[in-house]
Amino acid sequence: MPAFIADPVGHLSPGGMMFVSTIDRTWKKYFFAIVGAEYILKVLPRGTHHWSMFVRPDELKTASTLHGLMQQDLRGMRYQPLRHLASWFPDTRVNYISSFARAEKKSVDSLAQDS
Repeated sequence: MPAFIADPVGHLSPGGMMFVSTIDRTWKKYFFAIVGAEYILKVLPRGTHHWSMFVRPDELKTASTLHGLMQQDLRGMRYQPLRHLASWFPDTRVNYISSFARAEKKSVDSLAQDS
């Protein structure tokens, strides 16, 4: 996962925001994304999702923090493939979106005041 975070952070300006929409690595999501969407409903080609590529929210937050980002928000999403509808959802154990902010660079004057 380091490249998943490191590459976009390298393009993020101080004070910039990064939004990540991804899939939690839970058995619930394995069932919905892989078994349900790919094998039962067949709304996605088989092999679209890879269990090892799913990212837990705590892993995403840790990796982002190590790259100087602060998590601003974490929200679950629900997608209803038969109705082609997406909405916010309190449960993050399936799909989720998280926002992160990069710290503003301190000016020379504010660094002098902090000393």
